[in-house]
Amino acid sequence: MSEKKQKFEDALARLERIVAEMEGGDLPLDDMLKKFEEGRSLVQSCTAELESIRQRIEKVTSTQPPQVAPLDIMKST
Repeated sequence: MSEKKQKFEDALARLERIVAEMEGGDLPLDDMLKKFEEGRSLVQSCTAELESIRQRIEKVTSTQPPQVAPLDIMKST
């Protein structure tokens, strides 16, 4: 697995844990704010990575395929 993919997956997993902790409602306000700040940073990081991937996909799919003459399979040999 590539290091970039691993970092993205790690960040996403960490973000999911933060959300679960915050939804639990047991955190003091100061800890909640720290979790929120960390989560916001992770969201920005993940969003940037997804945008990079989107651009790469767009680049690959926007290139014109090579022109190939159709194969006439109905011709008799």
